[in-house]
Amino acid sequence: MLRLEKICKIYPTGEVLKDVSWEIRNGERIGLVGVNGAGKSTQLKIIAGLEEATDGTLISEGDPSIAYLKQEFDVDLSRTVREELFEAFKEASDLLRNQKAIQENMESELASKDLDYLDLLIKELSVIQSKFESINGYDLESKVEKLLPTIGFNQNEADRLVGDFSGGWQMRIALGKILLQSPDLLLLDEPTNHLDLETIEWLENYLLNQKVAMVIVSHDRSFLDKVCTRIVNTERGQSKSYLGNYTSYLQQRDFELDSTKVAYEKQQKDIQVQKAYIERFRASATRSTQAKSREKLLDKVEKIEAPEKNLKGPNFKFLNAPRTGRDVLSIKDLTHSYEDNILFLGAFLELEPGEKIAFLGPNGSGKSTLLRLIMGLEEPDEGSIMIGKYNIIPSYFEQNQAEALELGKTVIETISQSVPNWTQTEIRSLLGSFGLTNDSVFKEVSQISGGEKARLALALMIIKPSNLLILDEPTNHLDIPSKQMLEQALSNYDGSALIVSHDRYFISKVANKIVEIRDGQLIKYQGDYKYYKEKKMEEAKEKEKELQLAERERKRLANREKQRKKKKNK
Repeated sequence: MLRLEKICKIYPTGEVLKDVSWEIRNGERIGLVGVNGAGKSTQLKIIAGLEEATDGTLISEGDPSIAYLKQEFDVDLSRTVREELFEAFKEASDLLRNQKAIQENMESELASKDLDYLDLLIKELSVIQSKFESINGYDLESKVEKLLPTIGFNQNEADRLVGDFSGGWQMRIALGKILLQSPDLLLLDEPTNHLDLETIEWLENYLLNQKVAMVIVSHDRSFLDKVCTRIVNTERGQSKSYLGNYTSYLQQRDFELDSTKVAYEKQQKDIQVQKAYIERFRASATRSTQAKSREKLLDKVEKIEAPEKNLKGPNFKFLNAPRTGRDVLSIKDLTHSYEDNILFLGAFLELEPGEKIAFLGPNGSGKSTLLRLIMGLEEPDEGSIMIGKYNIIPSYFEQNQAEALELGKTVIETISQSVPNWTQTEIRSLLGSFGLTNDSVFKEVSQISGGEKARLALALMIIKPSNLLILDEPTNHLDIPSKQMLEQALSNYDGSALIVSHDRYFISKVANKIVEIRDGQLIKYQGDYKYYKEKKMEEAKEKEKELQLAERERKRLANREKQRKKKKNK
C-alpha cells in the first residue's frame, strides 16, 4: 500500500530521522515505538502529507485515502453528536446546513409578507434537496445512524452536544467520524491518552474489528500488545521492523542483541589471533609471505559492528525513609460528592505497610479526588481520613505536576532551590539519573519537552525521603524507557504507595493490591492486577449465572400462572 524509503527529516534544531525505511501492507496494524523525540509523530505527519521529508521518498500504490486521528481530537463541541458525525461527509453536511438556513428564512416574517421571496426560497430548497439526493445524502445519514450504537451512543445521546461528553466519548466521535470516510489507512497518535481503562478496552476491541490498515503511535504497552500485528522501532534516526505485537518485538530485539554480541566477540577474538600472527611473523624470512597474505585477507573481512546497547531510560531509586508503624492510612465511613455526583458513600479502606495500591474506576469516579482528600487538599463531606501518626512521611505527585513547574527557571535551578545545600555535582548526578544531561540542564523549563518536564517533576518528588508515595497518573508524558525506570524504582521501593493510573502494564508491574471504586465504595482486591482481572471474570460469570437462574425462575412462574389460568377457564 505505502512505503517509506530512506526518509530523512532535519529541523532547525537538528536531525530527527536519518534513514527510515518500512512499509505498510493492507490490513496491518503497525505500532511505532521509540523514546520521546525519536520522530514517531513526525513519521505520521509525513505519511499524512502534513510535513515533507528533507530527503527520501514516500512510495504509494495507487492513491490510498489516509485519515489521521491526532492527540487533540478534531471535534466541534457546539454541534450535536449526530451533526458532528455527519461532518465526515463535507459536501452533504454543507447542503444540510444550507437547507436548514433556507427553512429558517421560510419561517421568517419577510417570507410571510413577500410571496416572491418565499417562491425564491422554495426553488433554492428544491435545488439543494435534489443535489442532496444525487450524492446519496440519505444513504449517508443511514450510515451515521448505523454507526451510532457501534460507538456507544443511543438515539437520545446522539442529539446532545459533543461538549456535554467526556474526552473518552469525544474520542469515539472523532474516530467514528474518520471511519465513516472509509479510509485505506488510519493514523492514530497516542489514542489512549487520558482515557479510562473501560474506554481503552472498548477502543482495542473496536479497532480489532476494523479491516483498515493502521499505524499507531503509543506508549501504552498493553494496547500495543492487544492491537498491533507489527512493531516498527525508531532509534537514533533509523527504523527496524518486527513481526508480531509488542511482547514479540521485545523478545526478537533481545535475541538480536544477544546474537550480535556473540558474533561480534567471536570475530574480535579471531581478529586478535590473526593480528598476533601477522605481528609475530611479519619480519620472518620463512613466514613473512604468509603474514602478508593474512593481512590482506584481514583487510577484506567485513567487520561486525559492536552491538549498540539499548537506549537506556533514566535510572533512579527512591531514598530510604524511616520505618512506619502498622497504621499507614485509615479511611472510615467516607462520604463525599462533587457538584451533583456522589463519589463516595460510607466508604472504608485500610492501608498497611508495604502495600502498593492501584485505584481503578472510570473517569469521574473520584480517583484523583480521593488522593486530594488523603493529602488534606479537600475536606470530606462526612467520615474521616487518618494518615498514621508514627513516622509517616507522604510525598504527593499530582496529575498535572509538570504544569506547576516555574517555566522561567532553568532545569538545574528548579532542583537547586529545593536543596540549597547540594553541590552542582550532586544536582547534575540526580538530573542525569532522570535522563536530563549536558546542556539540557541549563535550558529554561519552558524550552524542554513534555516528557522532560514530567521527569523533572519526578526528580523534585524524590529529593526528600518518603515512606508513603501518592501518585496521580505518574506515567503521563513518559516514554516507555522512562516508564520502565519508574516501574523498577517502585518495585524496589519498600514503602507504601497509592497509585492512580490507566496504564495496565504499569499497574501490573508495581501494584500488589487493587482497589476498585464502585457504587461509592472502595472495594479491595487482595492481589495484583492479574488477580483482579481473574476475580472480575469470576464475578461476571457468577452474575451471568444468577441472571440465568432468575430468567428460568421467571419462566417457571409464568408457565405456572399460565397453567393456573388454563385450569380456571375449564
